[in-house]
Amino acid sequence: MPSFIKPLREEKVFKDPVHNYVHVQDRTIWSLINTSEFQRLRRIRQLGTTYLTFHGAEHSRFSHSLGVYEITRRIISQFERGGYPDWPVEENMVAMCAALLHDLGHGPFSHSIEEAFQMDHEDWTCKIILGDTDVNRVLKEVSADLPERVASVIRKDYEQEIVVNLITSPLDADRMDYLLRDAYFTGVNYGTIDIDRILRMLRPHNGRIVVKESGMHAVEDYLMSRYQMYWQVYFHPVTRSSEIILRQIFRRAAELHKEGYAFEFLPQPLPGLFVNELSVKEYLKLDESLIQTTFMQWSDEKDPILRELCCRFLHRRLYKYVEVDSIDMETIDEIRASFEQVGLHPEYDFEIDFPTDLPYDVFRPDDSGMGNGIILIDKQGKLREISEVSDIIRSISGLHRGKYHLYYPHHKLSSVISRLPAHIASIFPISAD
Repeated sequence: MPSFIKPLREEKVFKDPVHNYVHVQDRTIWSLINTSEFQRLRRIRQLGTTYLTFHGAEHSRFSHSLGVYEITRRIISQFERGGYPDWPVEENMVAMCAALLHDLGHGPFSHSIEEAFQMDHEDWTCKIILGDTDVNRVLKEVSADLPERVASVIRKDYEQEIVVNLITSPLDADRMDYLLRDAYFTGVNYGTIDIDRILRMLRPHNGRIVVKESGMHAVEDYLMSRYQMYWQVYFHPVTRSSEIILRQIFRRAAELHKEGYAFEFLPQPLPGLFVNELSVKEYLKLDESLIQTTFMQWSDEKDPILRELCCRFLHRRLYKYVEVDSIDMETIDEIRASFEQVGLHPEYDFEIDFPTDLPYDVFRPDDSGMGNGIILIDKQGKLREISEVSDIIRSISGLHRGKYHLYYPHHKLSSVISRLPAHIASIFPISAD
């Protein structure tokens, strides 16, 4: 056992609805969990605004991060029990720390705030790990270079690719946990995968993680579950509506701040957020409690656009949508011009969305054959990418689906629909009075 592994005198456990128990056996992992930066993840929802569509989706980045750590710990334990020489045991601590901390930089409502302010949670994760933080101090107590090594895994440029593979790949601990966890809390069945079978079939091989060919069907179920979860949960058009309104709130507030608008309520560190000038200390003050409180205050702001948007978000008065197979820029410009002519705001009363614009992606094998795909290994040691073997995976790999969704405030549009050009009005499912 490497010298920097420091077992706890007594194992700590978290009762978990997905994995039954999360086991913490190392003093460093326990210390990291108890840092203020990691505890902040209790105040960040795992699925952003999805709770407005699936009311049970209130779970946090904290519980997901524990789950990713637990899956990683189980995989490493299995590799050690199997005595596989291709797994570098000296990397155990780096892998477990990276698994635990991989989402440390997520902001309120996760991906929505990233889109609104062109931020990257992985960049913030590395800044927190490398900055003047409790997490950094805990890692340095183990080794002076441990913060940089963990950050390198998060950046995906770590010298031991197999460690990155464990945390970030088409079949990684992160994806396995969020599929199971998100399915559990949204109440759907799509994400129920045989994780025990999958973990038993994983093997370290020549610097990457592969799957025994006899475990192919369990991986097929995993990829099909992932495919269904994306289209039925992550791409749900009602969730997209709430995300659009959330981004519009941030956009409007940033516009007003740039114009010198005098907010009646503007807590720190929001001014820095609006101009993308936040220190790590300031960024760590951002959580969903602060944002929800701010929205509640802004629901009484003088600016009518900001006030309306906040009321919509808080009281779930979401935009309606119409689904179309395709739409061209000329039509989009005409819709916006027509909206403006009847007194609607073309930038806030109309949004167009295409599901593949989301920060998720369904599995697609790399064009080079191996690349970042899921690799099967047979009894003779031959390697093949899974879509070469599985008809099921080949059928969904590269499958392009999705339609355009046009979002609009139903009540406002219905009051002016009769004044729109007939060919524009016909796009929206609203009858003129």
